[in-house]
Amino acid sequence: MESINKELKVSALENGTVLDHIPAENVYKALDILNLRGISNQITIGINLNSKLYGKKGIIKIADRFFEDDELNKLALIAPHATVNIIRNFQVVEKKKLVLPASIEGIAKCMNPKCITNHQPVKTKFRVISENGEISLLCHYCEKRSDIRSIF
Repeated sequence: MESINKELKVSALENGTVLDHIPAENVYKALDILNLRGISNQITIGINLNSKLYGKKGIIKIADRFFEDDELNKLALIAPHATVNIIRNFQVVEKKKLVLPASIEGIAKCMNPKCITNHQPVKTKFRVISENGEISLLCHYCEKRSDIRSIF
């Protein structure tokens, strides 16, 4: 009997960025953090892919797009073990690990209903706090501390 290959092949990326080992449930959050929704670049998204290390993972491939480290490091809030591969001419030319940023602006909403950022056109600003493996955000304006899972 003939063997049938039922594997779907995704085209290789000539130039761009590959974000790998994103927790499967956070792939869409990663798109939002990097402002990738609605851009014209080709984007390939994989969700619930098998991972030996994490069980299930997500991957995002963005053609012809490269990011500054401070943009990418925001992903550490939701995907601390994600890896970043920079692709040029179909080759991985650089691998990066994410570093938790000291602060973030404009990508999370303050959980305090009385915070000025929820009533005025003020960009949110948080200090990132990492204690005992847990990440939380401290609002610059109202000083409310929120668990990262409740914000994203």
